[in-house]
Amino acid sequence: MEKRQATVERKTRETEINLTLTLDGSGKTDIATGIGFFDHMLDAMCRFGQLDLTLRCKGDLEVDSHHTVEDVGICLARALKEALGSREGIRRTASAFMPMDEALAFAALDISGRPYLAFTAAFLGEKCGQMDTQLCEEFFRALTGAGLTLHLKVLEGRNDHHKMEALFKAFGLALRDSAAYDARIEGVLSTKGALD
Repeated sequence: MEKRQATVERKTRETEINLTLTLDGSGKTDIATGIGFFDHMLDAMCRFGQLDLTLRCKGDLEVDSHHTVEDVGICLARALKEALGSREGIRRTASAFMPMDEALAFAALDISGRPYLAFTAAFLGEKCGQMDTQLCEEFFRALTGAGLTLHLKVLEGRNDHHKMEALFKAFGLALRDSAAYDARIEGVLSTKGALD
C-alpha cells in the first residue's frame, strides 16, 4: 500500500508554515506553533487519529493567535486532501464520542468533497493558555477545506480545556476511521460514483 503522506509549505505576511502529515502513522508528532495549548490540541488529535505530524509555524503572535491557528488549519486541510488522494476504498464516514472527565464531545465526519462545518460548543473563558477559545471553531472551519463535512458538538462539560481537548480527540478518532481502507469498497463510496 502506498504511503499516504503530504508536505505543505505556505508563507504569507502573517505566517510561515512547513508541515508533513502521514495519514497511516502511529501518532508521532513534532509540533511547534508558538502557542503551547494549540500544540497540545494538535498532539492529542494526532495521537487519537494515529496521524504523524511534523509542523513548524512562525506567526504574528504579537498581533494575536488568530492567523497562526487558522493558517495551520488551512495547511493541514491541503495536506489531508493531498494525502487522501483519490479516496478510493476508504470508509468515507465515521463518528466518535470522546469523554474527558466531566466533558463529552461528539464528532461526525464525512470525507464527502464538500466543505461544511456545524459547530456547537460554548466556552466559559476567553482563552486556554495563549489560545483564544473562539479559535477552536475557526481551526476546524479551515480544516474542512480538505473537502470534509464535519459536525462537532460539546454535549457536556464545565472545564474549557477538557471540552476543547475532547473535541480534538473526537475529530482524530473520526478521521482515523473514515480515512481507513475497507477491502469491500470498490472505487469510491458514493451513489454518484465520485467524491469531489
